[in-house]
Amino acid sequence: METSELLKKVRQIEIKTRGLSRNIFAGQYHSAFKGRGMAFSEVREYQYGDDIRDIDWNVTARYNKPYVKVFEEERELTVMLLVDVSASQDFGTHLSVKRDVVTEIAATLAFSAIQNNDKIGVIFFSDKIEKFIPPKKGKKHILYIIRELINFQAESPKTDMGMALKFLTNAIKKRCTTFMISDFIDVKDYYNALTIANRKHDIVALQVYDSLETQLPSVGLMKILDAETGSEHWIDTSSRKVRQTYKDWWQKQQDSMQTSFNRSKVDSVSVRTDEDYVKALLALFKKRS
Repeated sequence: METSELLKKVRQIEIKTRGLSRNIFAGQYHSAFKGRGMAFSEVREYQYGDDIRDIDWNVTARYNKPYVKVFEEERELTVMLLVDVSASQDFGTHLSVKRDVVTEIAATLAFSAIQNNDKIGVIFFSDKIEKFIPPKKGKKHILYIIRELINFQAESPKTDMGMALKFLTNAIKKRCTTFMISDFIDVKDYYNALTIANRKHDIVALQVYDSLETQLPSVGLMKILDAETGSEHWIDTSSRKVRQTYKDWWQKQQDSMQTSFNRSKVDSVSVRTDEDYVKALLALFKKRS
């Protein structure tokens, strides 16, 4: 993409998503994701009724009288966007491909984060870590993230969500809120990695999919290409059995994904490329508030 075209698209997305985050999401984001952690504030002398588990024994020994640690609600979050950039994101049969919707959702969340004075970072992943942008604050940082979301080209077409989640767990030391944005189509099992990551961090899953991925149209012989493996096949979509087999595969994939989210205690929402993602995000925020 040429620089002038890229800057124009960045500006368009900035205007739309910044407006959404200011006018629609501001309060919901704050109530859904604030106050989920406690940070050390100070020590003071022990008072009747204090929890003895909060006693700071080092300070107590130094002054020969009991002191307790005082904690306060963390006002600032670190927010990470875990963005799937595998080849399947380039699929779409309506006005937008999945990648475009992912970009807008990620940008909206990024602007919501900086309006709450939160740090924001991004991990782009395929079946490897394609790029890691450490969390920072500020509009300049957000615009850099949006440019990368629009223009980033992955080296690998494949997907490995378990690997991406393991990287997040190891790379981000302090507890953070992570939005994992993907179609969640992965032949490998990612349940264990998701469970471990969600114990350390607060993981939120955002599935973006296209309506044509849910069922095949009856249009006769069709040549299909697996964007991640490059394999091609001819299938007869006029066959009811073929269409039903595909529909069953999709439903099984969805059921497996939802089971992983439920067992890992991960909040989730699904967004179709021809749907309004604003409603989906509002529903997610309301569920967490």
